[in-house]
Amino acid sequence: MGVVEGAIIYANLLVLLAIGLTLTYITTAVPNFAQGSFAIFGSYVALTFLRLFKIHPYVSVPITFIFGGLLGLLTYIVALRPLIRREASIVTLMIATLAWDLILLGTIGAYSDYIARLTRKPGAKFIFTHLDYDIAGISAIFIVSSLVIALTLVGLFLLLYKTKFGVAIRASMENPALAEIMGVNVEYTRMFSWFLSGALAGMAGCLLPFKQEIVPATGALIIVSIFAASIVGGLSSIYGALLGGYVVGLSESLITFWLSTIFGTGVLVYSKVISLIILIITLLVAPRGLVGINWRKVRRWVSSTH
Repeated sequence: MGVVEGAIIYANLLVLLAIGLTLTYITTAVPNFAQGSFAIFGSYVALTFLRLFKIHPYVSVPITFIFGGLLGLLTYIVALRPLIRREASIVTLMIATLAWDLILLGTIGAYSDYIARLTRKPGAKFIFTHLDYDIAGISAIFIVSSLVIALTLVGLFLLLYKTKFGVAIRASMENPALAEIMGVNVEYTRMFSWFLSGALAGMAGCLLPFKQEIVPATGALIIVSIFAASIVGGLSSIYGALLGGYVVGLSESLITFWLSTIFGTGVLVYSKVISLIILIITLLVAPRGLVGINWRKVRRWVSSTH
């Protein structure tokens, strides 16, 4: 797998996770700290279907979509909806997602031991790279991840702009109180957003083991990149999640590789530092993210300086 190819694959998966995080933030104003664990849940669902039913992870993508969606929905119903009804603060809701993340981490850890005993194969650490193959000289994971992100973007566009339910979702995103007065069931849109967020994370988690080794705590590591992608692009914009996912994903992979050629492979362990540096620079220069920048003013300023 080439360096650029690997960077694009990682960026594709990061975009899926960032879109999911942004969806739930827009609809409920809650930064979901469990988004990384949603993905690892998807990884273990794919592992389970591979070990028990011999179903290839690529075939499991729709399955992880459904299971991930159910986990996202469960998260909202159990951990967040009761607090929202009691008018809990954003800080309280944020802490609730962090607590839920710790519950998921412990549950996934326990399940990894169970699946290891059941199948007599390692469960606490696994990877799918040996299951990948080439299609006309291109790795299948590159094609599949690109296809998944393309279908996701087309599906989101059709849903949000070509259906009545999509209009209701956008209305509840922009002004929940007004949408409710106009007859929109804001509760349904929130539930759907959390389902879709978990579903996208589940698909990303199904494909992530083709890119890196998975352990139960991997979600705690990738959440840094997920938040960086969403915030860099613009936390209140789905387009921002798309843009930020590629900026952070490509930068993290390519810059870290370039640094490893200078300082050695030990640098690869600190790849998340790149995401944090990009995040800090963005917050200093453009607090609302890349989509919040007035690019016309930037172009005029650049033109006037030349």
